Amino acid sequence: MMDTVWPVLQSLQGFPAYALMFALLFGCGIGLPMNEDIVLLAAAALTLKGIMDPGPLMVVAWFGLLAGDALIFHWGYRYGAQLLRRKFFARMLPEKRLQSMQATMTHYGPAYIFVVRFLPGIRTPLFLVAGMSRMPYRHLFVYDGLAAAVELPLLVYGVRYVGGRWQEILAAMQQMQSYLVPAAVLVALALWLYRRRLTKGNSV
Repeated sequence: MMDTVWPVLQSLQGFPAYALMFALLFGCGIGLPMNEDIVLLAAAALTLKGIMDPGPLMVVAWFGLLAGDALIFHWGYRYGAQLLRRKFFARMLPEKRLQSMQATMTHYGPAYIFVVRFLPGIRTPLFLVAGMSRMPYRHLFVYDGLAAAVELPLLVYGVRYVGGRWQEILAAMQQMQSYLVPAAVLVALALWLYRRRLTKGNSV
């Protein structure tokens, strides 16, 4: 699908380019069959050609990411297990996967949302499960928003740093995954411990 979208993105300028980028990232958040990271890398590459500027791109991308995540979260929050009667959501969340994700969310708490932003392949179902678990909306916006604010500058300026060799970032990201995921888990754990400490302090 990206092969079809890429020529269109290259042909646009200004608002239409940013609008399409917002729509693509929003679509990725609700299950569009595209890799969100590849879309972001492609958009960052367009800043090298002057089609987009880094600052506005990161702002638009941030809102696009959160809008898609928030909608899938809202569906889970609003409709709960009823969604699993539909084939699309039933394929996304088989019973065993649902139970596993619910257990993970219960164990790690809302800070796990921060980690999920860096884990392709499980974002959409995890946000759906978080909504079904009736997690407060503020947790989604705080942790997902913070993670996106970390992720976007890394991707955009990483591409600009390597210039025309931006495709190499894909391979580099795969090599760094063994370090990035543990780092994200440690950050999430620190946030969870801090939140727990505050809760205990307020209960005294």
